[in-house]
Amino acid sequence: MNDAPTPISGEDARQRLQDAIVQRLGAAWDDPETGWAVISRHDFMARLTNGKRVMDFYVDLLGEVRVEDKAPSTEDRGRIIAGILVVLILMAIAALARATGFLA
Repeated sequence: MNDAPTPISGEDARQRLQDAIVQRLGAAWDDPETGWAVISRHDFMARLTNGKRVMDFYVDLLGEVRVEDKAPSTEDRGRIIAGILVVLILMAIAALARATGFLA
């Protein structure tokens, strides 16, 4: 007896993916007013972002849908640190220029 599971087709996965996205984000998720944009998508996976959150939708070969909701905290921290460093460097340059007489 062959009990091997039968994988779902790409069309089936695409439909399950779309259903999961609509269930999580609403029917008008792809309207530009909502702010959601597709970063990457294929039959078994989609990555969406609205600038503050990243949502990954996965469909496995048996048709189970998994959703991961992530906040891009690492990127935000890096941008904040880079911004602070730029401001500090500019302040140091201004202080050095003032001390050497380039700025009155």
